[in-house]
Amino acid sequence: MNDNDAVIRKAMEWRGAPMALATVIFTWGSAPRPRGSHMIIHQDGRFEGSISGGCVESDILQRAEEVIAGRPGHLACYGVADGDAWAVGLPCGGEIRVLVQPVGKEGFAPTLFDRIIAASDAGRALTLSTDLDSAITREGVIEGQFHNRYDPPRRLLIVGAVQIAQSLSALAQAIGVTPVVIDPRGRFLTEERFPGIALDDRWPDEAIDAYRPGESTAVVTLSHDIKIDDPALAAALRAPTGYVAALGSRKSHAARLERLSAMGFSSADLSRIDGPAGLNIGAVGPAEIALSIAAGMIAGFNARG
Repeated sequence: MNDNDAVIRKAMEWRGAPMALATVIFTWGSAPRPRGSHMIIHQDGRFEGSISGGCVESDILQRAEEVIAGRPGHLACYGVADGDAWAVGLPCGGEIRVLVQPVGKEGFAPTLFDRIIAASDAGRALTLSTDLDSAITREGVIEGQFHNRYDPPRRLLIVGAVQIAQSLSALAQAIGVTPVVIDPRGRFLTEERFPGIALDDRWPDEAIDAYRPGESTAVVTLSHDIKIDDPALAAALRAPTGYVAALGSRKSHAARLERLSAMGFSSADLSRIDGPAGLNIGAVGPAEIALSIAAGMIAGFNARG
């Protein structure tokens, strides 16, 4: 999963200005940024994103300036810096290859940014293919080319505005996952208890259906009220939700599976539920339980990638 959303939106903000796009094409060893990561560079030197966490950005900025001036798109390779500690390289011991291409018809067409955002807003992933010889990017999967998949930003739908949800929503924000807290009980769902968090007071199945959860969305039920949690889980299982989890003991989870089975869900459907929710870290108290759930969610997301 690459955090390219900010880069793409910045490129759209700068539309019309000469720009270059740098993309991590290959990584080996302790590379600081994953394959597919972007950095967008404006003609005036402004940039957004990172392709190495700071190790080789200065060289990339120079190459981007050359590409904007007319140099064809090209690959740059960076490895462990030898000898001079200030040489362009990766002191972390890894290796990366970066494509620097113009934003335009001879590289990355500006309309592709629109296509990525449109797919993201619809909850869909989009794959682009790049010919590394010509440095031209096109939509779709083209054999023998570099493929970069753009998933919608990660989102967490928390069902049940309980104390654990307060810690979990804050953790989600800290790791770049957008939280939404869903609970039809108005006394629980207040701005005072969840400052700065999106709140939804619809019944959970209605709310979840409206959010159209896909592979980049997690649904976690925390209310301990089967009238709230069960409809939410059913809605999550009817969609291609990336991670589904339910809080509770093993005994309560077994009873939950029986109820969902009676609703017509298969054993394969039910196996998608992480229950009891989260990684087993011996969590004690709401904050630690929230941490275990957040870890389980990230493990679930990354296992799909």
